Amino acid sequence: MITLSDSAKAQLDSYFADKEKSAVRVFLAGGCCGPKLSLALDEARDGDESVEAGGYTLIAEKSLLEASGAISIDMTEYGFSVDSE
Repeated sequence: MITLSDSAKAQLDSYFADKEKSAVRVFLAGGCCGPKLSLALDEARDGDESVEAGGYTLIAEKSLLEASGAISIDMTEYGFSVDSE
């Protein structure tokens, strides 16, 4: 399950105000401090699961969802925050 907070939805609404909406992918990104969940605009592929939330299509690999459990997307003063619960 992937949830989208009201503040994250508002940020996406602002971004897509003058653009066609695109699916938002949740993925595991590598980094110097280890892997972390991140977001990107993308299209669904084989092996993905799609969730509709706040008028947006959120996609992630099924294996990532099984391993991470529930994922929440929020907006902070530093940008999007993507956490597994």
